[in-house]
Amino acid sequence: MQQPNQRGGYRQAQGPAPMAIRTKKYQLDTDTYTRMAMAQVWKKEWWYALIPLAIGLLPAVIWPSWWWLLLAVLLTLLFVLLRSAQITGVAQMEQSKALFERMNYEIDNRQIVLRQSETKGMGLTWDMIGQARRDNDAYLLWLQPPAAADELKGFKGWMARTFNVPIFLHFPLRIFNSPNDIKLFDSMLRRKNLLPAQSPAAPAPTSPTSA
Repeated sequence: MQQPNQRGGYRQAQGPAPMAIRTKKYQLDTDTYTRMAMAQVWKKEWWYALIPLAIGLLPAVIWPSWWWLLLAVLLTLLFVLLRSAQITGVAQMEQSKALFERMNYEIDNRQIVLRQSETKGMGLTWDMIGQARRDNDAYLLWLQPPAAADELKGFKGWMARTFNVPIFLHFPLRIFNSPNDIKLFDSMLRRKNLLPAQSPAAPAPTSPTSA
């Protein structure tokens, strides 16, 4: 299981565009990240835990014994613990620590700048964002999976692509300075095909004219 090394890495931040969205200061704490990442991973991968369970139970078909059930349970717990430890370890990695610092964001059509101070920041271009989601109180933007995973072949490549760790940017609605900034950000995500396009409004019904 490989730790994240995002496609292209972080880039030197360029100057913001005149019409860039500037947010308030915000810090994603590691507990919030871990809780959200765990929920995403196990919602999608819960059935992988059935694989070590099945492997542990397989010998019981030939040699029935409660020991095989115990082995199956232990293998499943080991898999869950290792996968969970991989997720919780992200916050301790040097290349990920910047995501958990207090910063504000500057967003335009070219990039998203993570600004720790007036002179310190990093830029993420939009091609580094793989998908997005809007919840009731926040936006989530997931970074592309590690580029190294695409270069590996066979079983190692499958493991790296399947068990990568989700890295995301979290934008609570409260960090935007105005409802117009939220609308602009929402529209920007739709134009970049990260959110589904809005359906056109249905025409208002016309009242029938009397004869």
